Amino acid sequence: MDWLMGKSKTKPNGKKPPAEEKKQYLEPEFTKIRVVDFDLKELVVLPREIDLNEWLASNTTTFFNLINLQYSTISEFCTGDTCQAMTACNTIYYWYDERGKKTKCTAPQYVDFVMSLCQKLVTDEEIFPTKYGKEFPNSFESLVKKICRYLFHVLAHLYWAHFKETVALDLQGHLNTLYAHFIVFVREFNLVDPKETCIMDDLSEVLCTPAPLPALAPSTPASAPSPSSQNHVTER
Repeated sequence: MDWLMGKSKTKPNGKKPPAEEKKQYLEPEFTKIRVVDFDLKELVVLPREIDLNEWLASNTTTFFNLINLQYSTISEFCTGDTCQAMTACNTIYYWYDERGKKTKCTAPQYVDFVMSLCQKLVTDEEIFPTKYGKEFPNSFESLVKKICRYLFHVLAHLYWAHFKETVALDLQGHLNTLYAHFIVFVREFNLVDPKETCIMDDLSEVLCTPAPLPALAPSTPASAPSPSSQNHVTER
């Protein structure tokens, strides 16, 4: 069945949202953990010799595969019982079918809809052409924006509902790097409305700033080492 995306963001029905809970993923001991420590913007800037649509297609497909893989690591913990709605911060995401009917579904159902739709789009030769000389459709950019918006929902849910499990698996560094790379990418090409991503702005501000370099040990004057320092090893 084909699924279309409509406005899916809403506040919980009159209930005090759980957004006031302490956000574990913002604690410095976790935000400092990255897989890479350089400026991710260098990875997303369009190379001069590459066509824009080719660049968008390549990166969007890669992010789909990586986010799908990241979610799979905790999928056993994301069930209809543990995640009865697709939530992130004070937001509940609803699914809209091809007739525009709004459906409140469990998080695993929502993610399955997302990944199924993304898989269908990125493997469609008419939308994401792989053959030389094949033109991209006029709707390509809007479809990329749709995919990116959905993928953001999945990332936001991973942090909000499953960061504890991610830490237990020692995968927070991978999640942090993936999230930061994705946010820098969508910002570079204006692929997701800032109003959509603002619920995670606190995390984005921290993770999208290049990690500081480790402090160097203070230098000492060049002189013959004393007997007590000849076998000293400086930890870095």
